[in-house]
Amino acid sequence: MKKTIAFVISSALVLSMLSACSSKTEQTTSESGKKVKIEFFHYKSEAKGTFDKLIKKFEKENPNIDVVNANPPEAETVLKTRAAKRDVPDVVGIGADATFAELSKAGVFEDVTEAPELDNIQSAYIQMLKDVTGLDKVYAIPYAANADGIIYNKAIFKELGLTVPKTWDELIAVAEKVKAAGKTPFYFTFKDAWTTLPAYNALAANTQGETFFQDLNKGKTSFKEGHKEAVEKFAKLLEYGHKNNFGKGYADGNVAFAKGESAMYLQGIWAIPEIKKANPNIELGVFPYPVTNHPEKTKLVSGVDLLLAISKTSKHPKEAKKFVDFLLNEENAKTYITEQNAFSAIKGLTQDDPTLEGLKESFAKGALVDFPDHYIPASIDLANLLQQFTHDQDVDKFLKTMDSEWEKVQGRK
Repeated sequence: MKKTIAFVISSALVLSMLSACSSKTEQTTSESGKKVKIEFFHYKSEAKGTFDKLIKKFEKENPNIDVVNANPPEAETVLKTRAAKRDVPDVVGIGADATFAELSKAGVFEDVTEAPELDNIQSAYIQMLKDVTGLDKVYAIPYAANADGIIYNKAIFKELGLTVPKTWDELIAVAEKVKAAGKTPFYFTFKDAWTTLPAYNALAANTQGETFFQDLNKGKTSFKEGHKEAVEKFAKLLEYGHKNNFGKGYADGNVAFAKGESAMYLQGIWAIPEIKKANPNIELGVFPYPVTNHPEKTKLVSGVDLLLAISKTSKHPKEAKKFVDFLLNEENAKTYITEQNAFSAIKGLTQDDPTLEGLKESFAKGALVDFPDHYIPASIDLANLLQQFTHDQDVDKFLKTMDSEWEKVQGRK
């Protein structure tokens, strides 16, 4: 799905990056003969251990290069602040979202449009980078993809004689049967606002139309028009939660689901390692959100969860590239997707976890669509607006607020 969005870019950020580019100097181990230190800055706190392992391997193979594994809280906010100060880490690992678009437009990252590494990357993910930035050039290498999916407890499904739903009506029927059996259909974790996003992304992506954000930018549509069905269906799902939908957070939900406290969990596949950590013996499955009654049109929400970008002002670009190429090595990329339950953006590199079997057909058919929230700028706090919606469930109010916030962003262009 091709969608573009324009983001508000600070002129100070643009000017500072241009200034930095003009004064850039390149220092390499071959020139100085000294040990070089590069910084790998990423937002994947859950993957820090995996990267520690990979960095240790890289440093053993490259004794003249030290890699700092930087993963601060609120990583994207920290990154934008550092970029404005012309202090961009050598290698950056973030998602293909509004932050990436903003920094790409500001000239923060190296242009890799002609990089041979892209030849080995699935074209759908390269296109997603272009779509989210609205640029023809590519400023990062897609590395790993995640997906929204409904995680389910196979034991509960078997106990109640349930089959995986393929349509919206079937999903609601399954939820009703679980509820009638005295069990909780879905476990919600809305104490953490961001956990409203997985379900909303899947619902919106499958109902908004392929050109929604393009049309929104041109003033041809609105959230009231394009997202009404998604919001109404989100409200329907809220009928099948537990007693305290708002008092539990993400960590609580992972443990509760692992203990069998609900039949299904509206999350992304990133939650699976945490669930298995809480209960290694749980039998899990996952399936695409069946948003409509036309299963042949169902698309799995999957976007670039982790990309690798090199700072345009890095003092050690050769070493930075060497580290990126190391991560792209098939064996190392396999380590990442195995430990993180992710899918690889690299052609031919498959995810072998049987838990994810229910998503593989979508990947094989290319029935994929990007995360809608990747196209909504950070100045619109979608997660908190959705969190408020889970309390009042006022569809018109939510849609009106989204349109109002969008108009404010458009007015600042």
